[in-house]
Amino acid sequence: MFGSSRGISLILSLTISLMVAAFLSLMEEATMTLILVASGLAFSASYILITITLEFLVFREIGHIYTLLEKIQKKNLSEYSDKGKKSSISPLRKINNVINNYAIAQQKEIDTLQKNAEFRREFVADISHELKTPIFATQGYIHTLLDGAIDDKQVRMKFLKRAAKNLDSLDKLVQDLLTLNQIESGDIHFHFSEFDLKDLIYEAIEQLEHKASKKHVKLSFLYAPETKYISYGDEDKIFRVIQNLLYNAINYNNKKTEGLVEVELKTGKSTIQVAVKDNGKGIPAEDIKRIFERFYRVEKSRSKEKGGTGLGLAIVKHILEGHKSKISVSSTVGKGSVFSFSLPLVKAERDE
Repeated sequence: MFGSSRGISLILSLTISLMVAAFLSLMEEATMTLILVASGLAFSASYILITITLEFLVFREIGHIYTLLEKIQKKNLSEYSDKGKKSSISPLRKINNVINNYAIAQQKEIDTLQKNAEFRREFVADISHELKTPIFATQGYIHTLLDGAIDDKQVRMKFLKRAAKNLDSLDKLVQDLLTLNQIESGDIHFHFSEFDLKDLIYEAIEQLEHKASKKHVKLSFLYAPETKYISYGDEDKIFRVIQNLLYNAINYNNKKTEGLVEVELKTGKSTIQVAVKDNGKGIPAEDIKRIFERFYRVEKSRSKEKGGTGLGLAIVKHILEGHKSKISVSSTVGKGSVFSFSLPLVKAERDE
């Protein structure tokens, strides 16, 4: 009882009431009735004021502080996220707000560190897996040759070609990792200039035509012949974007029927829209949000058969962000996918 606000208020009020009574008793003209009435009024007023003061300015705020400390221990500060915005005349409320804001800041920092640690663990696991496969395969071919198979010319050429293919895959993985790391760290610079986006897409299509024909995929380019698609950006890196999107569209197309990959150019008032469409298997909705992560593949069981490093779309995303643009994707399982982005339109002349 004496540890509560009411208990303390009762003791202090009684003390004040007795002091008032003692003071009035020293006065000759004070009657007993006056002393009792004054003592009662002093007790009532003191009790009410002290109770309110202790309850709302001290005990309640101490209770909030204890509750906040419990939340900190349980790492659950969601209910206190807006407490620091309230003002109060109580110094304990200010202490509560300071503790709350500090705890939220520290929790955010801890969450960030935990996410970074988790990302590093996943990255190390992914890169180890990606490096292990071509290295072990190449080791197997070379050791087989060293064990005597090198004397057989047919086996020798076959194994050397396979070892070379795995080393090419390893080199591409390392180059993609270096590119992605340079972009994310800001070490790579963009060299902006005007260029013809239509000619750039033609060059990328011509480069991948042989691969598309081997996969039984037809490449189609749709645009308005009378329109000039002059854009502004880093030509080499935009070429990399288009190349990666075409590569994925060809690789993950539908093998049961003749595949089709379409690149379409459209102009707006101030932008050029680029869309790469395919009639492949499509991407499940739960995977769309993650396809731009490093090493993430929708078809994990067949990733090696499909080829690629799993870094292409991550590179595409970062390059377009460097151009103040973003990659969009829409997909329907069983029908195909559409990857699209936009670039600034510098010149839109029509030859009449």
